[in-house]
Amino acid sequence: MTSGLLVLATLLLWYRGNPIASSNVNASTIQQPSQLPTEPELGPYHQLSYQQWLTILRREAAAIAQSHPQRLNVLAGDSLSLWFPQEFLPQGVTWLNQGISGETSVGLLRRLKFFDQTEPQIIFVMIGINDLIRGVSEETLVANHREIIRHLKAVHPRATIVVQSILPHGGDRASQRYLKSTLGDPAPGHNPRPAWVKRLPLIPNRQIRNLNQRLSEIAREERVDYLDLHTLFTDKEGDLRDDLSTDGLHLSQQGYTVWRSQLERFNSLRSPTSLSKP
Repeated sequence: MTSGLLVLATLLLWYRGNPIASSNVNASTIQQPSQLPTEPELGPYHQLSYQQWLTILRREAAAIAQSHPQRLNVLAGDSLSLWFPQEFLPQGVTWLNQGISGETSVGLLRRLKFFDQTEPQIIFVMIGINDLIRGVSEETLVANHREIIRHLKAVHPRATIVVQSILPHGGDRASQRYLKSTLGDPAPGHNPRPAWVKRLPLIPNRQIRNLNQRLSEIAREERVDYLDLHTLFTDKEGDLRDDLSTDGLHLSQQGYTVWRSQLERFNSLRSPTSLSKP
């Protein structure tokens, strides 16, 4: 088993580009499993299963809990967080990446306990686009966000919790962008177009803007921070800017550079210098 986990950990580093007391969950807000696939679709180029990702992230969180880094930040979310290049993240802190491709709000809510025993200074949460792709209702998504926030507040009372806005997508251009970003033919038996390529254009970006407004209100009500990234990533039509994306959904290096600039603002507020001021 140990050797198997080491192999998974090695795979994790390769897939990321080689850059580098649990609280109870209120099940009443969770969409029932029958309404969602048992495992998120990871796409043709993501070879690890959802359960393998869970094993890896659980082990990474446990290792961080044992090492007790002085300054720890957590990224919690889906593939947008997962593929954040390690070298692009603000320096001077330890980062625990708890992102999984295809993740939904219910999946994140259920696995927040993985890093219950860590002591983060800042927890950055971004989740929701996969809920919309799968047809999860806005009410369920909003309710799960509130439960995520309340869990984090209860378990990490000293941490700064940052709810990040859901990013826009490429609209009708997403399918074309995906095909252009794909190199070569997919492996035999793989669908050349993941489900999101077809479903994404059906989700109006105005719906995401309205949903972000609700998330900002929840953040204010729960007394946590809200980070509006959406406006930084939109073009004049309100879609995801082509230069900040690789395929109309996922981010390019320039996109992560924009995101990093906003993370640095929160990181600087929790620096040793700022914390020492009266």
